[in-house]
Amino acid sequence: MSENFRSKVVTQGVQRSPNRAMLRAVGFQDEDFTKPIVGISNAYSTITPCNMGINTLAQRAEAGIKHAGAMPQMFGTITISDGISMGTEGMKYSLVSREVIADSIETACNGQSMDGVIAIGGCDKNMPGAMLAIARMNIPAIFVYGGTIKPGHYNGRDLTVVSSFEAVGEYSAGKIGEDELLAVERQACPGAGSCGGMYTANTMSSAFEAMGMSLPYSSTMSAEDDEKADSTEESAKVLVEAIRHQILPSQIITRKSIENAISVIMAVGGSTNAVLHFLAIANAAGIELKLDDFESIRAKVPVLCDLKPSGRYVATDLHKAGGIPQVMKMLLVHGLLHGDCLTITGKTIAEVLADIPEEPPTNQDVIRPWNNPMYAQGHLAILKGNLATEGAVAKITGVKKPIITGPARVFDSEEESLDAILAGKIKAGDVLVIRYEGPKGGPGMREMLAPTSAIIGAGLGDAVGLITDGRFSGGTYGMVVGHVAPEAAVGGAIALVEEGDSITIDAHARLLQLNISDEELARRRANWQPRPPRYTKGILAKYAKLVSSSSVGAVTDLDLFDS
Repeated sequence: MSENFRSKVVTQGVQRSPNRAMLRAVGFQDEDFTKPIVGISNAYSTITPCNMGINTLAQRAEAGIKHAGAMPQMFGTITISDGISMGTEGMKYSLVSREVIADSIETACNGQSMDGVIAIGGCDKNMPGAMLAIARMNIPAIFVYGGTIKPGHYNGRDLTVVSSFEAVGEYSAGKIGEDELLAVERQACPGAGSCGGMYTANTMSSAFEAMGMSLPYSSTMSAEDDEKADSTEESAKVLVEAIRHQILPSQIITRKSIENAISVIMAVGGSTNAVLHFLAIANAAGIELKLDDFESIRAKVPVLCDLKPSGRYVATDLHKAGGIPQVMKMLLVHGLLHGDCLTITGKTIAEVLADIPEEPPTNQDVIRPWNNPMYAQGHLAILKGNLATEGAVAKITGVKKPIITGPARVFDSEEESLDAILAGKIKAGDVLVIRYEGPKGGPGMREMLAPTSAIIGAGLGDAVGLITDGRFSGGTYGMVVGHVAPEAAVGGAIALVEEGDSITIDAHARLLQLNISDEELARRRANWQPRPPRYTKGILAKYAKLVSSSSVGAVTDLDLFDS
């Protein structure tokens, strides 16, 4: 047993202590007081299909911890279903929940002096929330993904939750009838698991596997398959060994391993939200990471996988084709992965990938061969200009014409923009501006899946642009730019745009530009006044007070004592 175990109960050994009486009530016997105490952060809930299978996994983790000679202590944390809250006031709580999850895991583990933690999560914010806590605490830890949902089926095509949002746009545009709309809705989500494309949940699970904080292949397993439960129990056993050998997150979450994660995100065509979350994770770990670093990696890494939302396949198809290890091996042999990074298993990335083929199987086309990628460069472009002096994030896969200059159609909320789209008031060539939806202004930086899906459904995906200081769902694609910073609520230039202004989005030049003179921009800025806060009590008010810019991850603990 390592001398570094920090549990009060463990370090006291067999000495008598009043603390032990409480632990006896939850099942500790005399021989258990010298064992490491391992937290199980259980994000089980029936709020969302993403998390409804997690309790079974938590029980398997509990069994694995006991079998490995440690003592489990299970505790709960929350989740918010982005898919259910999308397009509503409730979506403002989604990004906020990332901080609540992180704070709750940190509070439970440090408050109970746990020696390690296995965090099990499903929906989008479970993963970055858990990793923020893990990076802050720096006790041995492993992340277990609750698993992806299997695709729904209708008329010979695979469906995901995004299919339902796009069907609303098609229905509003008169392209499908009510019967088809309801059929898509009924078939889109057939069971347990997180949204099936390479949306935010599957992006973050894949990135955590690439970073070495989850077991190989675990990030693309189906929630309902037996291998997911088996992998969870194995994860628990690996964690107990990591506690014994004191393999710490600070040894795994490094600048190099984050670069590995970003490379995999680019290769699989992952979500724009990964940019926001990895900036936050790096901040928690004390690692310098900037928006420009994503652009540097994007320029070198091709998109290798043909995955939804802009592609054809879902995460379960990627799993069958070789999963994240196959993608990582291809990056490794071409010098785009740091093979010397440590993983939670105690092996390096290169050792973990040693037996993986250098090229994907030839009987599939989910993972493309190196010499025939989907795109020669990554898909998450960092745009700057007078509209985004701190930066903005564009997802440019699937976009036929990544350059547009058009008149601004200005909306001060998501709801206003959606009403205009569904009413047929948006025309080809327009550039929608959705503002006051940023981290402070929303508050909470809502995802704009409803407007972007309505645009796709109306057949305008390649014909209009959209910029916002809010976020996008991992299911979003098209000529869209999010995370515009500075945001409108703090006087960013997006607050100064007027109806009909000319705006240029140029992904090739990585430019986001309001085409007015510097003098006119300065005049508007001088006349701008901040809006009163939308909330003055409760968690949204506290969040708006504390949250930083999206350009540094929208974290709530940045320079707290400098303000």
